[in-house]
Amino acid sequence: MPHTCRNCKRTFGTELELELHLDTCSAGQLYCDECGDRFTERAATEDGWHYRCPNDDCDGKGIDEDIHRVSDARVAKQ
Repeated sequence: MPHTCRNCKRTFGTELELELHLDTCSAGQLYCDECGDRFTERAATEDGWHYRCPNDDCDGKGIDEDIHRVSDARVAKQ
């Protein structure tokens, strides 16, 4: 059964290959509403479940709470 990256749709033969890819997938960039920083998924989580902004001066945490995927952001028209 192939394992597919939910961000870039690339497929991998094993779950381990997918997990290693997710650490560096450029399509999986995250940003924090609290401080505005952008960072990789790897920098924001140690276990893949709990996310926290890696900026030491920021208290942002939680996917879809303070931390969002760049791909989910919408461009506002003025």
